[in-house]
Amino acid sequence: RMVPFSFPLSKCALWDPVPMGDVIGTHITYYRNPRICLVEKTLRLAYRHAKQNEKKSFSCFLLGTLTVEEDGEGITLTVDRFDPGREV
Repeated sequence: RMVPFSFPLSKCALWDPVPMGDVIGTHITYYRNPRICLVEKTLRLAYRHAKQNEKKSFSCFLLGTLTVEEDGEGITLTVDRFDPGREV
């Protein structure tokens, strides 16, 4: 589902806010084929942390890199690190 974005109101604008031209999509998958690669070690670590956590829901971070393929047609998100975060 695509949602239009808008900028906050201000006293002076650097551009004319009136829409011009046709609507275009800005979603990451609109022009590219996405691919996600997840390192098994990272997934196992996150799973173990979730099982040891007594809360039903918890916060954590999955960190990785985003690369564009040489032909420019696809993108790859490689998730290779897990950070459980802090409780404080």
